[in-house]
Amino acid sequence: MAYSHVLLGAGEQPAEITVNRIGLSDLKDALRRGLDDFYAMPTHAMFLCAIYPIAGLLLARLAFGYSILPLLYPLAAGFALVGPLAALGLYELSRRREAGLETSASHAFDVIDSSSIGALVAMGLLLLGLFILWIAFANAIYIANFGYATPSSISGFLHDVLTTRAGWTLIIVGNAVGFLFAVLALAISVVSFPLLLDRDVGAAVALLTSLRVVQKNPLTMGAWGLIVAVLLFIGSLPAFLGLTIVTPVLGHATWHLYRKAVVSEASPHPTPHQKSSEKRYAAEFPAVLFPWSRSER
Repeated sequence: MAYSHVLLGAGEQPAEITVNRIGLSDLKDALRRGLDDFYAMPTHAMFLCAIYPIAGLLLARLAFGYSILPLLYPLAAGFALVGPLAALGLYELSRRREAGLETSASHAFDVIDSSSIGALVAMGLLLLGLFILWIAFANAIYIANFGYATPSSISGFLHDVLTTRAGWTLIIVGNAVGFLFAVLALAISVVSFPLLLDRDVGAAVALLTSLRVVQKNPLTMGAWGLIVAVLLFIGSLPAFLGLTIVTPVLGHATWHLYRKAVVSEASPHPTPHQKSSEKRYAAEFPAVLFPWSRSER
């Protein structure tokens, strides 16, 4: 059935996947390989086109009022929660390069035709839900300390946050809650998306495998999360320009981290969806966007 395929993959039984113990040297090597992939397949232009419209929209919103100001930091920090979803194309390019296949930028979208797309969408929705929940918590923490009033200016907002008891409560509690969200996002996604690109194992198996990797390598995965956070922070400082390099490198490196942490050769590879020649009708929209949901005829 389609739903069991989304959860458990193509096999008749849930895939048996081996999780390796890895160390700091493996993180260093994954970053080196990620940087090498970036040099071989420069994808900074893709992120340049994505980051600056988002930044521009936020700045435009600020120009017409400061209601979004309290959520700027949570939004910026929260984007890291959905980073694995945004990096799908990077994982695919690293996978293709490792396999000796063509690595043009257009192949970053090959995942759309993969038999794992249902599981990838399920995992993506989980991360998006986590992101929305984080923003809701961040907003609630701000309201609990400052009420519903909109900041009058950027300088006034910074003064209130940095020099008042309520402001420091907001900083401490907000970052503590954000840390918990970041740990949860890391645990469920550190290898799940690369695994689903590489093997048709289903969302449930991929998520549990990611949790097993973190459970077996808590210190190493903690160090990886710290590396990601520090690099994203450094990359965001010069007007977000550094993210056009940091984000692709981290995406490629995550693929190589997955290859070190997980042995999945016994599981089936995803297969491309067969192109159907039958006619489609307007009444079938949007169901036609989700071919895995159609029952077998």
